[in-house]
Amino acid sequence: MPSPRSPQSPQSGKQRDAFFDNAKYLAIVLVAIGHAWEPLKGDSRILEGVYTVVYTFHMPAFIIISGFFSRSFDMRPSRLKRLITGVAVPYIVFETAYPLFKRVIDDAPDQEISLLDPWYLTWFLCALFLWRLTTPIWKMIRWPLPVALGLAMAASVSPEIGDDLDLQRVLQFLPYFVLGLCMKPEHFQMVRRRSVRILSVPVFAVALAVGWWAVPRMNTAWFYHRDAAQELGVPWWVGPVMVLAMFGCSLLLTACFFAWVPRRHLWFTALGAGTLYGYLLHGFVVKAGMYQGWFDHAWLHRPLGEIFVTVLAAIGVTLLCTKPVQRVFRFAMEPKMEWAFKQDAAQAARDRRKNEPGEGGASADKGDSGDNSDNKRETARV
Repeated sequence: MPSPRSPQSPQSGKQRDAFFDNAKYLAIVLVAIGHAWEPLKGDSRILEGVYTVVYTFHMPAFIIISGFFSRSFDMRPSRLKRLITGVAVPYIVFETAYPLFKRVIDDAPDQEISLLDPWYLTWFLCALFLWRLTTPIWKMIRWPLPVALGLAMAASVSPEIGDDLDLQRVLQFLPYFVLGLCMKPEHFQMVRRRSVRILSVPVFAVALAVGWWAVPRMNTAWFYHRDAAQELGVPWWVGPVMVLAMFGCSLLLTACFFAWVPRRHLWFTALGAGTLYGYLLHGFVVKAGMYQGWFDHAWLHRPLGEIFVTVLAAIGVTLLCTKPVQRVFRFAMEPKMEWAFKQDAAQAARDRRKNEPGEGGASADKGDSGDNSDNKRETARV
């Protein structure tokens, strides 16, 4: 295991940094818990306050890590192939599966299937695909983060963007991805200091108090980043202001979250490699509960019931990140699809040299293969 004090970039070796796997696992647990709270939060001001705090930072944390591990992305055929098999194909599979699931479980035969209108959780795959394709541009321009913030603010006043490819979310969450691209390992080290961990406690306490206060005063839809200001019934100028305010609040709470992420290997560290599975599969359980009325039981809307749902969601998404589940669903999440691509001539030449005795091909390619294997994992994992 690499030293937890030196966060490892994708191209620096084969081993994974436990910090990032821990962060991804904990973030996906918060995502699942947040989705399980949605049918319950309307009956509890405290729960809705906690919900808004969690929604302030859990997806930004995910997206920043995704941007950080996209720094090495370029337009090489091998990278594009992994982008297609690890992001585009799962998007197509689950964008089809979720509406079909609703047809059967919710008895909704008229539910449409559209690859242009991301359904429920699949918006993130669509966004990740577009963000990664634009990575070379963000690495090339001089002020990438201000430009990304400008695009997010412009989107917040443009209701005509519509629902195609969920571009509102793509653009409004874009600054977090670009920030991840701009970050270096030492930036993560800064928030992992003891002083930051101590300061994060009162910061989160204040955030929870503000979240409780804001429940009757603020539209929760702001935290989803999927609507323009006009669609939320406020003047247009509120959109850019909220983009900047939400960006500042999200970064503050994300830094506090990263400060408390463990640096060492724990029982759940290995599950960080399977967060894409947990993310895409837990939605079927949550939606089934909504369709079948599982959340309608009165006792679930009381404090003990809310705690029960929270624990159950955490356990459920944890199980969905495990190796047995990965093996079952790898055909949809990480298909190889060698039949669909032309063979890379350069890679074929390297393979031939590797098999020729006395050429030293294996040792020459060792570093490249390590980089490819690590990036193959990180391209698909969120």
